[in-house]
Amino acid sequence: MFTSSRTTLEIRVFTVDAFTKSAFRGNPAAVCPLTRELSEDLYQKIAAELNLAETAFITRINPSDSFTTGSRFHLRWFTPTSEISLCGHGTLASAAVLFQHEENINPALVFETRSGDLTVTRQGEGYVMDFPLNPPTQEDPNEFRDVIKAAVGNHPVHDVYLSSITKKLVIPLADSCDRSVLTGLRVDPVALQNSERSGRVMEVIVTVKGSTEEQPGYDFHYRNFSPWYGIPEDPVTGSDLTVLGSYWSEKLGKKKMLAYQCSSRGGELELEVRDDGRINIAGQTVTVLQGTIRL
Repeated sequence: MFTSSRTTLEIRVFTVDAFTKSAFRGNPAAVCPLTRELSEDLYQKIAAELNLAETAFITRINPSDSFTTGSRFHLRWFTPTSEISLCGHGTLASAAVLFQHEENINPALVFETRSGDLTVTRQGEGYVMDFPLNPPTQEDPNEFRDVIKAAVGNHPVHDVYLSSITKKLVIPLADSCDRSVLTGLRVDPVALQNSERSGRVMEVIVTVKGSTEEQPGYDFHYRNFSPWYGIPEDPVTGSDLTVLGSYWSEKLGKKKMLAYQCSSRGGELELEVRDDGRINIAGQTVTVLQGTIRL
């Protein structure tokens, strides 16, 4: 066997299923704690190679800190095709790696990101993330007629909402639709991407009101389609709650809610809309893989 001696860089990598208590559910994120910054090209190539919805890269801010003692870190997220500005499950997975595998000694960690400081605090067997709230604005459905058609077909919808900051388009199904309608959607990612080329929309969220007859009683359900980022359907999208939290809090008159993302893997998320324009998003994680990238 030929063995190369030219390896100059070793990068640890963890695959963490986020927003779940069980392996192979929730949303898998790759997490790479780095001893130094990498080039933009290398970040993207690693994310494309790992080919998960997001790969998170953690770097130290203070060189004298370690991943065990530090309380503030830089955090970036990459899809297989591009860098993104906010990622819930990638942040949750990153905190889990530092707390569980690096045995970080702090009760809370702060990540400096493109969306500002994000704090993650230990809570029981899981973690609570402090995220910004991104209230969507109501839009004319006719402006997004083709997107709506590609996403939900002929199912009835309420007014459409857009978060211009996150470029997430929210399509609430009418109350006559239940969870089975949402799970039954078959969305063609190519057709969806071709339906909107202006750049105003990079993700589509389809959501429906929950039922009190369910156990547990979910306040709302949703699915996320992001072909513009190279992700036909994202399994569990924590950042969606920065938009949906505001929408459903107003509709339901509630601050604390329980949500379920109805992908094939599925994920449960607890959220609390705060009066200071922020939102708490809670969840658990399971690490399913540890390895080393050698370059």
